[in-house]
Amino acid sequence: MHIALLFNQKSDPDNADPDDQHGACLGAEAEWDSPDTILAVADALATEHQVTRIEADDNAFESLRKLRPDLVFNIAEGRHGAGREAQVPALLEMLDIPYTGSDPVTLGICLDKSRAKEILAYHGIPTARFAVVESAHELNGQVSLPAIAKPLWEGSSKGITDDCLLRDRDALRWKVGEMVERYRQPVLVEEYLPGREFTAALLGNGPDARVLPLVEMDFSVLPAGANPIYSYEAKWVWDDPSDPMPVHQCPAEVDEGLQKAVEDTARRAFRVLRCRDWARIDLRLSGDGVPNVIEINPLPGILPNPEDHSCFPAASRAAGISYAEMVLAVVREACRRYGIA
Repeated sequence: MHIALLFNQKSDPDNADPDDQHGACLGAEAEWDSPDTILAVADALATEHQVTRIEADDNAFESLRKLRPDLVFNIAEGRHGAGREAQVPALLEMLDIPYTGSDPVTLGICLDKSRAKEILAYHGIPTARFAVVESAHELNGQVSLPAIAKPLWEGSSKGITDDCLLRDRDALRWKVGEMVERYRQPVLVEEYLPGREFTAALLGNGPDARVLPLVEMDFSVLPAGANPIYSYEAKWVWDDPSDPMPVHQCPAEVDEGLQKAVEDTARRAFRVLRCRDWARIDLRLSGDGVPNVIEINPLPGILPNPEDHSCFPAASRAAGISYAEMVLAVVREACRRYGIA
């Protein structure tokens, strides 16, 4: 089978934008993939298929129209706007080319954290109370403190820095104002959940979708004084692949009851958001131990190096699934869904 790999590649860090305090690779392009990840995915696909790599840029539509692959393996995060993750799937549907992963509607909804939470709440799936504000003046106490402030349309922990956990109203107002100015988008203010945090990696479709071994965030390894959240610093700064910080525990040490509760909540979220083939769902326990969904990632990151602590590959390894087999499993799920032999 001829598979096109669609991706967005990070810029060379030596050419980082000096106005981006974190550098291009971890700021504006935080969600994009490194050359190592793109090569690893391409190599995995090439063990069973013919592969063509296509950058998801202004030329992608014409490249796809000419190539007309049998299937697209989509890891493209998109380039601009709140609907950026939906861009490549929308082009593929216009061209009637099958592809892996969720459709444009699901990708757009899940990137907008408030829309995803509204759907979860409608279906009775626990998620923290929240408000969406476009200025600090809109804060009127509808969310209890402590609270987390997040850019509404970002992924890969972009904008969720260690100081996003706020414990007083003045600090919250300041943070919201700073975030609106920096990211030019609304801010999600969400009640802080004090319990343990997990990630559930799901693979498959419908009732056959399975949850891989759970990943737990171990906040005890963070630097002294750091907030117990999986912040931008925890993901990209403090956890250096050359000196990895054991922030992930996989499989998580949980009793049977908690494991079932987390897995069941993740499956319900996967189903009601209409995710396809694979997704990563982040959950955190409330004060009374109830798993709450904090984010749905239908386009999960899949860094190949174990020292990078990428959750989906970590869960796959814990399940005895190699990186190549993980990638090929997503292809098989998509082919089954489309009825492709």
